[in-house]
Order: sequence, then structure tokens, then C-alpha cells
Amino acid sequence: DQPGIAREFGAAFAERCLKARASKRAGKKLCMISGGEPIVQLATTDGPQKGGRNQELVLAAAKQLSEQGCLGIAILSGGTDGEDGPTDAAGATIDEELLKVAKQLHLKFDDYLSVNNSYAFFEQIGGLIKTGPTHTNVMDIRVGLVD
Repeated sequence: DQPGIAREFGAAFAERCLKARASKRAGKKLCMISGGEPIVQLATTDGPQKGGRNQELVLAAAKQLSEQGCLGIAILSGGTDGEDGPTDAAGATIDEELLKVAKQLHLKFDDYLSVNNSYAFFEQIGGLIKTGPTHTNVMDIRVGLVD
């Protein structure tokens, strides 16, 4: 895959996971892996704007999964160097439990996506991946697990 816009790729990656879940044979578990570095189209805002391409990608995936059901799906996206944008996180992850937390907190995906503030979203639900610098910059990697 050649990721383009992080938000678009995140929604498409979640959709692939959903289709895989619907078509897989009973009892089979799947793992989808993708690499490359998407871009973030920055919004104009005076408000908080913190995050990186991996966090934005997972937030868009989370929105897609929340609309269609996340049962049995987990998605992770992170930078191999341990950094994602100007943050201390390598990326983010989402699964059914984290989506439940977001719902309990009444978080609205578009409130964070529209201003590129994905870090604040994942910070509240515990979905940030913090590894510290790895000093190994290969690429960003995404993993989708379908149970």
C-alpha cells in the first residue's frame, strides 16, 4: 500500500479489517500489516493541535470502526523511530475496549479529527503508544488484528 492522506488511509485500513472479519473462515485469525508514511493535511485553527500522522490515521480508523462495530478488531499504527509528529508518542492503537472508554467520555471523533488534535483524544482513553526514541527510523507500520 502507498498511504496518502492519513485520515483517508485510516478509514480505508479499518474498512479492510471489517471486510476481512466478515469474509474470514470460522476460527481463523488474521493479521494485516502495512508500511509507509502518510501525510496529515493541517487544519487552520486557534485551538489545540497536537498529534502525528499515525495518531490521526488510527483516529480515523477508530471513527470507522465505531460506526460499524469493532468487535474482534484491533489497529495499531506507529513510527519505528518512536516518534509521531511533535509528540512523545510513537503512534496510537484502538480496539473495542478503548472505543468503550471514548464512548463513556462522550468523545466525538470529528471534534479531534477536524483540527488534527488526535493526541488529546488518545491521551484521554489510554491509546497512545509511548516507546521513547528507538534511533531506528525504518518507516511507519500499521497492524490490523482480526479475531
